[in-house]
Amino acid sequence: MTYSGRVTVGGPADVHELKDLMITKIAVGPMDNNAYLLRCRATDEQVLIDAANDAETLLGTIGDDGIASVVTTHRHGDHWQALAAVVAATGARTLAGREDAEGISVPTDVPVDDGDIVRVGRVELTARRLVGHTPGSIALVYDDPHGHPHVFTGDCLFPGGVGNTRKDPEAFASLLHDVETKIFDVLPDETWVYPGHGDDTTLGAERPHLPEWRARGW
Repeated sequence: MTYSGRVTVGGPADVHELKDLMITKIAVGPMDNNAYLLRCRATDEQVLIDAANDAETLLGTIGDDGIASVVTTHRHGDHWQALAAVVAATGARTLAGREDAEGISVPTDVPVDDGDIVRVGRVELTARRLVGHTPGSIALVYDDPHGHPHVFTGDCLFPGGVGNTRKDPEAFASLLHDVETKIFDVLPDETWVYPGHGDDTTLGAERPHLPEWRARGW
């Protein structure tokens, strides 16, 4: 089956099979949050991005192999409602952006800074701090050696714009700057974008609209 990135709450997961990494996307909770289970093909180690809601569904997706860690992309509560239950069931380490850790109810074992490496078995992802939606939001960039990059953006980048900055012009300017300089300026158009809600996109699909986003201020 071809991966589409379109999932619905209560529906099946969608699996993006790369040479070294398997990415399982599933939608959970009343705010249609996306959670992503990453599995290293060489070691079978797994990492979950955003234990957003519905611990039973997430644990069923994780399966008997468990997970090594859970990465929370940012402090907003809809992205960690199931975190305590998932950690209790799996013993996983918790990771989050250093500046957002204090806003997450479950203690963060590994505070993440800009440029830090997050490992899934033999696979490495680079954390990029994107300031504006929250102070410590992080995106995770997987530069696939066998193809184009993949980036998990939390609520910082979606099809059609950057994340909500609540009509704060300084926060919007900060978020757009970080998304441009740390994502668009350094990654190619083929880069696949996995957001915290809704459908996936690519940088190439979004890049032409950057001036429009800047002009409208959101």
